[in-house]
Amino acid sequence: MTVRIVVADDQELVRAGFTMILEAQPGFEVVAEAADGAEAVAAVREHRPDVLLLDIRMPTMDGIEAAGIVCAESDCRVLMLTTFDLDHYVFDALRAGASGFLLKDVRRDDLVHAVRVVAAGESLLAPTVTRKLIAEFTAMAAGRPAVPPSERLAVLTGREQETLRMIARGLSNAEIAAAMVVSEHTVKTHVSNVLTKLGLRDRVQAVITAYETGLTVPGGSG
Repeated sequence: MTVRIVVADDQELVRAGFTMILEAQPGFEVVAEAADGAEAVAAVREHRPDVLLLDIRMPTMDGIEAAGIVCAESDCRVLMLTTFDLDHYVFDALRAGASGFLLKDVRRDDLVHAVRVVAAGESLLAPTVTRKLIAEFTAMAAGRPAVPPSERLAVLTGREQETLRMIARGLSNAEIAAAMVVSEHTVKTHVSNVLTKLGLRDRVQAVITAYETGLTVPGGSG
């Protein structure tokens, strides 16, 4: 099955470079390019791509606003582009529904891999990157009083809440399985249930939800 892609970046050479790399891959088709967020949203509405490769900082409408609209209106997966590792805009983009992010100087093979991962419905953030996310949440939440877990989490079983707490600590499925003394298959089921019951797109949003609902306390053991 062909993965349909829209590439959005305000720099023409960057856009052209990504398009050339992606078009050279079997099973990839770049259906449109966009020079700003508004054009990106229009392209997604017109072409209904599987993946939107989206620069965070663009004129007219930035990538964060565009990501929010695209994720609210469609099933298109959004992969953000940023100049700096863990640019603070990345966190706003992830809250908007983006499935991950890449640095603009990404290697060709990593770009291709990232698009395939996101197109398959997975989040791009590996456990090591998730831990960086957690560190950032800890810094942002420093000094805030802890709150009890939100009623939103009442739909989860005890095991599912435990799974969500471990996801928020940056543990992989294998690490969660070892900690809970269950199979990885069981963990995958728990993770799937957590995402479905809470209406989350991926593990990235699960991490954010765990902190925002108070299930996991920044700086604590989780």
